[in-house]
Amino acid sequence: MQGPILGNVRGIINRMWKSRVVKTLIGIGLIGFALDFFFPVPTNVPYSTLIAARDGSILHAFLSRDDKWRMYAELDEITPTLRDAILFKEDKYFRYHLGFNPVAMLRATFRNLLKGRRTSGASTITMQTVRLLEPRERTYGSKFIELLRAIQLELHYSKDEILQLYLNLIPYGSNIEGLKSASLLYFGKPPVLLSLAEITTLTIIPNRPSSLRLGERNALVVQERNRWLTRFRTANLFNETTITDAIDEPLTVRRRAAPQLAPHLSRRLRASFPGEPVIHATLRPAVQATAERIVQNYANRIRALGVHNAAVLVVDNQTQEVVSYVGSANFNDVYDGGQVDGVRAVRSPGSALKPLLYGLAFDAGFITPKTKLADVPTNFAGYEPDNYDRRFNGPVTAEFALGNSLNLPAVALLHEIGVTPFIATLRRASFSTIKKQAKGLGLSMILGGCGVTLEEMTRLYVGFANNGEVKPLQFRMAVDATLSPKKQTGVPILSPAAAYLVTYTLTQITRPDLPNNFDNSYHLPRIAWKTGTSYGRRDAWSIGYNQRYTIGVWVGNFSGAGVAELSGANTATPLLFQLFNALDDNSSNGWFRNPKGSAALQLSSRLICPETGDIPGEFCPNPVTDYFIMGVSRYRRCQHRKAVFTNAAGTISYCAHCRPDSGSVRRSYPNLAPEVAAFYQSSHVPFERIPPHNPVCERIFGGSEGPLITSLNEGSEYFINPKQPAEMELGCQAANDVQEVYWYLNDKLYRKALPTQTVFFRPRPGRLKISCADDKGRHSDMHVVVKNE
Repeated sequence: MQGPILGNVRGIINRMWKSRVVKTLIGIGLIGFALDFFFPVPTNVPYSTLIAARDGSILHAFLSRDDKWRMYAELDEITPTLRDAILFKEDKYFRYHLGFNPVAMLRATFRNLLKGRRTSGASTITMQTVRLLEPRERTYGSKFIELLRAIQLELHYSKDEILQLYLNLIPYGSNIEGLKSASLLYFGKPPVLLSLAEITTLTIIPNRPSSLRLGERNALVVQERNRWLTRFRTANLFNETTITDAIDEPLTVRRRAAPQLAPHLSRRLRASFPGEPVIHATLRPAVQATAERIVQNYANRIRALGVHNAAVLVVDNQTQEVVSYVGSANFNDVYDGGQVDGVRAVRSPGSALKPLLYGLAFDAGFITPKTKLADVPTNFAGYEPDNYDRRFNGPVTAEFALGNSLNLPAVALLHEIGVTPFIATLRRASFSTIKKQAKGLGLSMILGGCGVTLEEMTRLYVGFANNGEVKPLQFRMAVDATLSPKKQTGVPILSPAAAYLVTYTLTQITRPDLPNNFDNSYHLPRIAWKTGTSYGRRDAWSIGYNQRYTIGVWVGNFSGAGVAELSGANTATPLLFQLFNALDDNSSNGWFRNPKGSAALQLSSRLICPETGDIPGEFCPNPVTDYFIMGVSRYRRCQHRKAVFTNAAGTISYCAHCRPDSGSVRRSYPNLAPEVAAFYQSSHVPFERIPPHNPVCERIFGGSEGPLITSLNEGSEYFINPKQPAEMELGCQAANDVQEVYWYLNDKLYRKALPTQTVFFRPRPGRLKISCADDKGRHSDMHVVVKNE
């Protein structure tokens, strides 16, 4: 049974294959497929680039490549009212035909023949779309090509996509194309907010763009609009109340300027995502507008000081989304470089990197907030930094040093941690300029001797607010939910405990970088912040954060000109406070809490000696409480004083070798570091000194703790003028029990001097060994080379 059926089927197929009609149809199909493949419909339209805010509103619009305002309307912007109105007017059977309407074409042909001229074109929306994509002369041959192209378009795109393409291309006169362009440039609103009267107005313009000119012939436009609204009423397309309201609605339309908010970020996003018609930024329109207004007003006030530029970046700490981006005070200011993007400009950070350094020191266990650091003149292998106010405070706590932005303790910490590990941390935090400068950076980088951007610095401080984890900032809304910033992994640069200690320190308000007139003022927001002022007063920084926002502020001149009045405290911080007060006043988000980590890295408190920050020892009667990281922070007994045996009068000290069997008295004396003792002596600060050692004792104190030679650098070469050789300086730092030091040149005694006394000598060319010995027999050596110029 199955065999005869198969045979009959084969016979039918063979007869059909031999049929000329079938062969013709197959040939036509193959030709059509080839033409479709080699000559696709050119739907790659150059649209205007639109930068949309987080809520979908348009922040900035750019002309297309062919200088048209041709804005891309997305599918969800085509409302039912808009769709019904445009289909009723242009193509009632759009949903049912395959690109052309044969009934309408026959009717139009009959009318044209009857009248003897072209009175109706019978073009469908699909055919009109083809004509807009490929303009041709209005001939019957062109109409036939449009018909074929319409079928081709229908085969590749859905009805909604074709309608969307049509609405994006319809002309409105001048260089305005597309309903969305007309909606924004004439009515100042997106298509989804248009009323029925406004929609009807925009549907009638494309047929007569030269005569129905919005803003010029509004009375004629209203007349034509109401005529179509009446037809909508007759067809029961919309309810009576809606039609009546639309007819009564006045037309007060005018040509508006394209949106121009956030110009710097908009140009950045357009360059980063070329060809995309709509780019959804993370900016919040209200925050952006507020920040732009505050920055421009503030820049106008400080212009009298000779400061012309400012830049601001506002970041949501929870999502890492940039909610405001102000690249300059006035983008249109051509005289002061308004188009320069201050968010990405490379500048000197001043002291703004110090919080990261202290955080690393907390994590390394070197310090706790109340550890004492020496703020005294120090020579770091030839580098002798100074404080901003050119004063020194002696021993200070780490939290005081960071809160007051002292330079000497910061340089000493960087020297202890190491420049290379610090640079490695910055590179992991994506500081791109520092990656390029890494080989030439030294201790001065912590005082601003490197290049950073406001974007990099703000991202770093967002990391402080997020338990020490740095994540990329988000400038564009995530297209894919899997790329949400909350799901992105960050780079941990500090432990949560160290980040909390940095925040705890930066929250103090008793500090010199508090702006004038803000002390004890209700204008002071609750934030953690740090300022920075670059060398030459060219850059003023102030970066702060709370639970909700991190705001980075840079103030200065893009020209690089310094201004005597420029400083992070009095120039940048007032702007920072204004922004926080305007954007997050009376925030209900709470404050940072002590992080609960693993037992080994948990932040806890302990009693310490206030003199050193170490565990209380024998001579520490008044301990105080300090934070420390369990298992990390140093555990040292305090030795700020040490026991010394003296005679009854306290004029001679004894060592264990020469202490008599009776008559000696055990006393305690300050155990000052050599650099602190030298600072006290040079500053004439009285302090209790250990009496001279018993002169009859013959013991020599060994070891390597000799005086520290500070005036020359080990292994350096020095050039002198042989005709007029200049004198060279010798200096050292010795322990506080040293009364005299002895200088040797090439192992020959040159001079005896006090430890704080500066000694000069006239060098000769050749290798030179410099030695310094104290009155305990301890010594240190240094080798340099002296050459003639």
